[in-house]
Amino acid sequence: MRIEELTPALESERRAGIGIIGCADIAVRRAIPAIRESPFHLVAVASRSAAKAAEVAARAGCKAVAGYERLLDAPEIDAVYIPLPNSEHAQWARRALEAGKHVLIEKPAVSSERSARELAALAEGGGLAVMENFAFLRHPQHDRAQALVADGAIGELRSFNGAFGIPPTDPSGIKYQAELGGGALWEVGCYPVRAAQAYLGDSARVLGASLTADPRLGVDTSGSALLRDDAGVSANCSFGLSHSYRSTYDVWGSEGRLVLEWAFTPSHSARPVLRLQQRDVETKILAPASDQFLGVFEAFHDAVRDPAKRAEHRHDLVRQAALMEQIHASASGRTGW
Repeated sequence: MRIEELTPALESERRAGIGIIGCADIAVRRAIPAIRESPFHLVAVASRSAAKAAEVAARAGCKAVAGYERLLDAPEIDAVYIPLPNSEHAQWARRALEAGKHVLIEKPAVSSERSARELAALAEGGGLAVMENFAFLRHPQHDRAQALVADGAIGELRSFNGAFGIPPTDPSGIKYQAELGGGALWEVGCYPVRAAQAYLGDSARVLGASLTADPRLGVDTSGSALLRDDAGVSANCSFGLSHSYRSTYDVWGSEGRLVLEWAFTPSHSARPVLRLQQRDVETKILAPASDQFLGVFEAFHDAVRDPAKRAEHRHDLVRQAALMEQIHASASGRTGW
């Protein structure tokens, strides 16, 4: 009998235990509160610093573990969340899968299609879930937008246009460290690229891309990418770390346009507005408030319990990594990086 056939019965006997590898700010602010509301049981948080692990664990009401390997050795942990610097994602996701743990990786999961395929193969072979955390996808405004497009509210889809930019912050932060996988493409560019895939088909490919680097920081601080699928639907994705805040996308069709005003980072209490424009009529649709991170851990838990839900996450992981790698390669060819 295959592992996948045993998993639901085994995991239905008790709450699945989850551990966190790393004490990043996103884990403390968003993930831990969401996990505590989710079906998971938060078992432990791990840090290379015993003091840091103890501090976070005391606030979270769970065990503290000094060292990531020790957390992976814990039999009561079924799954792990990895919010480490980008450069460490592939290594620790691989180790976690090899240790028999289901894995949720903070975005961007990995920087190459090859790494994504290796993780997907490990997960599939071990009867495990591997999932990339794009929390914005778990907000109901996106389900509503996709349903409107599928129902023909804007006619035949012609193009997607997405933008995510944030103001500059402390230059010593991780997002500005090239050796840790920083830069605008990986920090914010991945959002509109991932959102575009909800509307473009699997044939989506990169037509061109550009990145603007800051020589003082040694990373790209802005950029854009143009995608297109075989049906002729295009996607223009713009992003940056030196901009006024913008978090939006729109889809444009033969008979109308749909705009999401606050697409990527609405607070859990916010009610984002969707604007549906049809000829000379605009309809404003108020989305419900939602905790995106809670939605992530609920979806991850579903994949842990149900093997049938894992293939989609593996597919999404590989497709995103492939497009991001293509964008980086296209832009690097133009900038000489």
